[in-house]
Amino acid sequence: MKKFLAIALAATMFTCVLTGCQNSPTTSNSDSSNRSGASAGTTSESRLDKIKASGKLVMGTSPDFAPSEFIDNSSGEAVYVGSDIELGKYIAESLGVELEVKAMEFSAIQQAIQSGTIDIGIAGFAYTEKRAEAMELSDKFNTTTEDGYQGLLVPKGQGASYNTAESFAGKKIVAQNASIQQTLVNEQLPADVKFQPVSSISDGVMMVLTGKADALAVDSDNAKSMLKNYPDAEMAEFQFAYGSEGNVAGIKKGETELLEAVNAAIAEVNEQGLYDQWTKEATELADSLGIQMGE
Repeated sequence: MKKFLAIALAATMFTCVLTGCQNSPTTSNSDSSNRSGASAGTTSESRLDKIKASGKLVMGTSPDFAPSEFIDNSSGEAVYVGSDIELGKYIAESLGVELEVKAMEFSAIQQAIQSGTIDIGIAGFAYTEKRAEAMELSDKFNTTTEDGYQGLLVPKGQGASYNTAESFAGKKIVAQNASIQQTLVNEQLPADVKFQPVSSISDGVMMVLTGKADALAVDSDNAKSMLKNYPDAEMAEFQFAYGSEGNVAGIKKGETELLEAVNAAIAEVNEQGLYDQWTKEATELADSLGIQMGE
């Protein structure tokens, strides 16, 4: 009996040697890991590594916000221009790669950052705690505005009548979707305000001028150029309480290596006053093209 069992056992072992049954699970797992690009004991590439390997930095922006980002069609070809575009180019150059701009609605940029569709978002972002929870936010740039504020654009002749938050009670207010202005409207104006998000600031201006909305929440710097082109509008006397100055770039949460590289580039930009220079040049270009700020 023992001899019979020994023979059976030897036959089974011989079959396993031929078929590789003892090593199959280990080999299969190893092969699968290698195909996915991550084997045991290794760490996945950082976003910065992937950017350098691809040779490009993919930047998401909403090109409807001159002078920060807008489209120059003067050559017959759509070219993305503006101070934020120049900042993106500077960051890309500091990383040794080219800049690729992906245009999208402002409200879609944060989602694109979180999903990894883009490497960085630069689109006039102001710092907020909510954004800081969802993304890595860079150090601030565009910090030298002396008299900028967050306010509301209303029809000409009505600015003085809107001198308190309560004066907007029951009014229809518009602001760009997912913008800091939308947050300020929801937090600082009366609860019975009728709020409507718009995809672009230029849409909001037209709603105010055609009587489809009572006011547009907007940054005063953008409003300055709007008022040059829309003499039938003015800014309300009321101003939002908002102490943050400057803008930030957004990066996927956890990509601290990329964040450090971006902050290093921003520090150089701030030290050399480059962003102010880019803004001046972009403003002159927008004026020559007849493009309103925030359009």
